[in-house]
Amino acid sequence: MLKAVTFKTSRSGGKGGQNVNKVSSKVMLVLTVSALDVLNEAQKERLLSRLNNRIDADGNLQVVVQEDRSQVVNKKKALERLEILVNEALKVPKPRKETKISSGEKLKRKWDKRQRALKKQFRQKPILD
Repeated sequence: MLKAVTFKTSRSGGKGGQNVNKVSSKVMLVLTVSALDVLNEAQKERLLSRLNNRIDADGNLQVVVQEDRSQVVNKKKALERLEILVNEALKVPKPRKETKISSGEKLKRKWDKRQRALKKQFRQKPILD
């Protein structure tokens, strides 16, 4: 998996004074999905379809971290985020079981509907003959 991952570092923006100007602490992790050997083709397709808004035209998944002042800490955070993203994308949702509305629920809904109708009926002005 590490063959498919590359790190790019640059200077972070924002507050930090001289540290921001001198140290390249911003980390961009780039994962090439097609180069992943640990996933089969179906898993790669699932990853591409589930994360298509985060994947660029070349098929690279990018994770950018610039929260900490340390490049090493930012690399660790980027790897953790990548792991979470990939695990969430590869999860297969459980199939939904179809259920029937019980007869008790149907009766309760009809009763509630009738009560609501009566409440609104009592709000109207009486009709005088």
